[in-house]
Amino acid sequence: MFDSHAFFKQRFSAHLKETSRYLRYIFNGHIAIAMLFFISAIAFYYQKWLLQIPENFPAAWVIGIVFGLIASYSPVRTLLKEPDLVFLIPAEHKMKAYFRNALFYSYIIQLYLVLLAAAALGPLYTTVFSERDGSTYLVTIALLLLFKLANLIANWWMLRIREPMLRRLDLIVRIGLNIAAFYFIIASDMVLAGITTILFVIIFLYDFQIATKRPGILWDVLVEKDRNRMQAFYRLANMFTDVPHLKSRVKKRHRLVQMAGRIPFLKKHTYDYLYRITFIRSGDYLGMYVRLLVIGGMIIYFIPPIWLKVVFAILFIYLSSFQMMALYQHHRTIMWIDLYPIVQKIRQQSLLKFLLQLSLLQTGLFSIVFLVMGEYLGAIAAFIGGSLFAVLFVQGYVKQKLA
Repeated sequence: MFDSHAFFKQRFSAHLKETSRYLRYIFNGHIAIAMLFFISAIAFYYQKWLLQIPENFPAAWVIGIVFGLIASYSPVRTLLKEPDLVFLIPAEHKMKAYFRNALFYSYIIQLYLVLLAAAALGPLYTTVFSERDGSTYLVTIALLLLFKLANLIANWWMLRIREPMLRRLDLIVRIGLNIAAFYFIIASDMVLAGITTILFVIIFLYDFQIATKRPGILWDVLVEKDRNRMQAFYRLANMFTDVPHLKSRVKKRHRLVQMAGRIPFLKKHTYDYLYRITFIRSGDYLGMYVRLLVIGGMIIYFIPPIWLKVVFAILFIYLSSFQMMALYQHHRTIMWIDLYPIVQKIRQQSLLKFLLQLSLLQTGLFSIVFLVMGEYLGAIAAFIGGSLFAVLFVQGYVKQKLA
């Protein structure tokens, strides 16, 4: 007798074991220290900013948008795998307990977003709306939990619809209604908040109606959604350790490859070419590098003390260099590379050289941010400090790890 409840517990246990193994590598000592420093600095200056917040600051819009997006982001984690397309379809009528548990797990695992947003925006709310009772904010959080549950159920119903455009349109409408509802709640416009909530309920019931007309479960859609989410997690974990389950994605990006410059057609430059092309076309290396560059530049621009700007510049240079170390193991499953008539030392030297180039490029761009702000002393300090750190980190730490 097939017990879908016991099957979910087994699948959930395997999933938890799999993710926890990689999370240990992601939140290692280096990243934990960097995150602690980053969060502490942001919290300190966030508190200082609240003491001198402008009177016309659109706090209601900020909180409404954040809460609305969190309520709308409610993906369903089914933990289904490709073999289930063959073995579980005959038992579809016995899978109610499984999917009920999957919805419960999906809701619980996303509550950390609610807690983080509530903790981060709570000081802003109490500062701007100091005349209100603190229980009002707690009621808003309770409504956020309710809206998130409703959006999760609506997303589950819409997964019965095969047309991606219809699912996307439904999500866009619900995002707009969620943001509007929370904006009106924060702004204490209960009439418009009630009207918006009624419109959301209408969309919610409409989703239920069209879902009941599609009685069958789209197993291929559910498997694809879960596979894509796990691949995203594996790509993140691959920045810190080897992930054998990762399916590498390759994008052409011809223009970027051309802009990267020409490399001499010589044996000693084989890995120079390979790492450069891999960085541009494979995985999330380029995206990760650009995101850290943009976030670091914004923090340097907005944080007041010049010494802290320089510290953050070096911190983001470190984070980028540490993430790009994964390039060395990116092609570990391709046996043809082992047939290259090139000694291991050249491969290591090519990676060290490429990482140093990326770090120095980031150092130069951060220095330009200082120059744009008119902080010439900061630009000099960031350039010298960043360059010195890049050389020491690459030639010291990275070289030792590759040996």
